[in-house]
Amino acid sequence: MAHGKSFLVLRGMACTALMVALAGCSLWNGSGSKPVPADLGANVPILGVRQAWTARVGSVGGLPLDVHTAGNVVTLASADGTVAAIDARTGGDVWRVALAEPLSAGVGSDGKATAVVARSNALIVVDGGRERWRQPLAAQVFTPPLVAGGRVFVLSADRSVSAYDAATGRKLWSQQRPGEPLVLRQAGVLMPVGDTLVVGFSGRMVGMNPDNGTVRWEAPLAIPRGTNDVERLVELVGRTSRVGESVCARAFQAAVGCVNTARGSVAWTQPAAGAEGVHGDGDAVFGTESNGVVTAWRRNDGTRLWTTDRLKYRKLTAPLLLGRSVVVGDDTGLVHILSRADGAPLNRIATDGSGIAAAPSVAADTLVVVTRNGGVYGFRPE
Repeated sequence: MAHGKSFLVLRGMACTALMVALAGCSLWNGSGSKPVPADLGANVPILGVRQAWTARVGSVGGLPLDVHTAGNVVTLASADGTVAAIDARTGGDVWRVALAEPLSAGVGSDGKATAVVARSNALIVVDGGRERWRQPLAAQVFTPPLVAGGRVFVLSADRSVSAYDAATGRKLWSQQRPGEPLVLRQAGVLMPVGDTLVVGFSGRMVGMNPDNGTVRWEAPLAIPRGTNDVERLVELVGRTSRVGESVCARAFQAAVGCVNTARGSVAWTQPAAGAEGVHGDGDAVFGTESNGVVTAWRRNDGTRLWTTDRLKYRKLTAPLLLGRSVVVGDDTGLVHILSRADGAPLNRIATDGSGIAAAPSVAADTLVVVTRNGGVYGFRPE
């Protein structure tokens, strides 16, 4: 609890309680059984991929994990408080630290300072494998902190944004925003775009002055509607796709859209029933829907380019656009490599079967995926 608000909608909540309002639970059909996922058929590896290395970080289950990449280094965390920087070329540790307390959000990094948030509501900053400082927070945090410009920015579940000096931990400013009473226990939007801090509040993308938190512009991707708090939930979720001044994002179970951050205006929105973020480039934006359908939209106007139901009824991660491929993970631990042109399958890779815990990422020409059991896998083209 914080500021008198009750944060009730969490990713781990039973689907039966909210099946009508949360399309993220749409795989439950009301009869006590789930629809059978589409048959994948035989794997025909059109695009050759080999496993280059494996590593471990500890169980990620229950942690809204964001994998951070900078150069050749991948930084990630486990639910029990292990934070590790891994060399994507070899899979070996650059550094590793055990904070010995469970985490609620992680990780953010600028390649030097790494920030996570403990379930005890403590912001913890690590530098080179050693804890530099920690500061108490007033509310829970599910979005990885942003480390940029010598500062650490935190988006809390009470819809406050705070900034801290990355070297000392001194609090620089804090701004409170109004919003709906429910939030999601998953990562939201918190990113730098030029000299603007871009933050997701409910269904709005908001540009803030990083020096003091004042609002420069607001752009709504989705408007809360409905007769109760659950139906009105339209939180923006990570990951996002940024190309220059264009930032595209998903509003939970409501829409996908792009914002021109120079003007602070919405370029387009399209209805979309998904719970994970998007990725893309200057030509297209890609997303996964809650029923396992993968969709591509034209970036400049939101026109739908294609959809594929080959992964229907599988719970998918947010996608990664990688060259001519769109990469998604599923809850059985498979990594699906699809054609960016039409969604056709190019290859399928198995991991440890525990489910892919975060959107795939790339560093040092290596595709990196993390499983719920804490397996870290590096794949490269053959």
